[in-house]
Amino acid sequence: MYRVFEALDELVTICEEARGLPMTTSCVVPRGDVLELLDDVREAIPGELDDAQDVLDHRDKLVSDATGEAEKAREDARTEADRMLSEARDQAQEMIAEAEHEAERTVSRGRREYSDLTERAEAEADRMAEAGRQNYERAVAEGRTEQARLVSEHEVTQAARAEADRIVDQAGDEARRQRSECDHYVDATLGEFSETLESVLDTVGRHRHQLRVGSGSSGSSSAGETGEHSGARWSDRVGA
Repeated sequence: MYRVFEALDELVTICEEARGLPMTTSCVVPRGDVLELLDDVREAIPGELDDAQDVLDHRDKLVSDATGEAEKAREDARTEADRMLSEARDQAQEMIAEAEHEAERTVSRGRREYSDLTERAEAEADRMAEAGRQNYERAVAEGRTEQARLVSEHEVTQAARAEADRIVDQAGDEARRQRSECDHYVDATLGEFSETLESVLDTVGRHRHQLRVGSGSSGSSSAGETGEHSGARWSDRVGA
């Protein structure tokens, strides 16, 4: 193809440099050179151009054949598309049916599980309620027992306190009685001791008086008086 364009360029150059004929637009070109260049162009043109020309010559037939083949391919494609669409619809229907069946199985299983869970929950709730009721009743019974015990202990405590108060009062009365008896006993004992002491002092005074008789009348009188006064003073102190 490069030689074709080169030969064409040379032909253009020959025409541009050719000598023109007066009063016309024609020119004189060297025939041999032009023919040689045209042969080169003919030889350089590839065979595909001849084939293209043949195609152009038979284009109506080729277009008709291509149109028929295209229509046939389109019809086949439409038929295949319809078949594939039908198969896809069938598969979709099968998948939908399987999905619906699986959904029904899942719903049924969920309902059974829900029923089982509900029954177990209700049974557990009843059990817990019964256990709570029993615990409540047991707690109430224990509380009542404890209340009765506390009340009983309170009554016993009150009785013990009353008994203790009675014993304390009795002990106080007994202590006061014993103190009174002791006071009387001590007073009587002291009285007896006072009398005994006065008797002893009188005896001692008489003996002293007899011992001093030999010392003289005045002296013995003074000694006797002194002994009598001493005995009297001691009796006064004891009596006081």
